[in-house]
Amino acid sequence: MTDPRHIKERLNPHINRVLTVAEASLPPGNYPAFRKFVLDEFGVNGFETELEELCRSEGSRHG
Repeated sequence: MTDPRHIKERLNPHINRVLTVAEASLPPGNYPAFRKFVLDEFGVNGFETELEELCRSEGSRHG
């Protein structure tokens, strides 16, 4: 089973690149809302929790 921390370590540089491009492209007043959205979607309020749940369920099936 893959450790979710390893997946997050691989995902974080991609999120950072998306945020860097957004910061350069969006009007300054829009960037904070976009950043919050991305971090919520991929952080504890979104993907991170789903990943943890998936890894737990995979572990229970194989363990």
